[in-house]
Amino acid sequence: MKRRTLTLGMSLWAGAAGLGGWRRALAQSSGWTALFNGRDFTGWDKLGGANWRVEDGALVADRGNGFLVTQAPYADFALRVEFWADTATNSGIFIRATDPANPTSTNGYEVNIWDERPEPRYGTGAIVDVAAVDPMPKAGGKWNVLEITAKGDSFTVVLNGQKTADGARDAKHPTGRIALQHGAGLKDDKGVVNDRGVVRFRKVEIRPL
Repeated sequence: MKRRTLTLGMSLWAGAAGLGGWRRALAQSSGWTALFNGRDFTGWDKLGGANWRVEDGALVADRGNGFLVTQAPYADFALRVEFWADTATNSGIFIRATDPANPTSTNGYEVNIWDERPEPRYGTGAIVDVAAVDPMPKAGGKWNVLEITAKGDSFTVVLNGQKTADGARDAKHPTGRIALQHGAGLKDDKGVVNDRGVVRFRKVEIRPL
């Protein structure tokens, strides 16, 4: 058994290209599947006008309104994401989105990433209109780890080890797509909308429940 385990470990290491590849191999060996391969948009569809691209192994957008939407639906799962966002960035992760052509917080669930949201109860770490957060944690200007668990009608969100939604209940959407958002921010004193806050997602992994 020891010899077989060692061989398996060496094979995973040899097949991994650098740290990112090793982390993907390790994740897959423990039941996690990488939804983002670190290179391109395989498995995702672009929707809207956000300027999504891949930079330094991360999905990046800093202008426009739009989404990256998974090509497959998901029902019960744990989702683990690493992200970086400006304080002013309007972003979020939509889960169980039932309309992949138009993800919203009414046809799916929006786990918000927006430190400057006008209604902070549903800002960063909250599930919009389902689970408010108080106090709202701040995510801007640093790398964060967001963990989302959806099982049946129960939802839990953990941001950097802090539970921001704990067993929230809603049964409207049992399955749907996952979508990463870059949206318009607040208007300035001249009425011009800020849509330039950057968001980066460098790891997106899922495990079925």
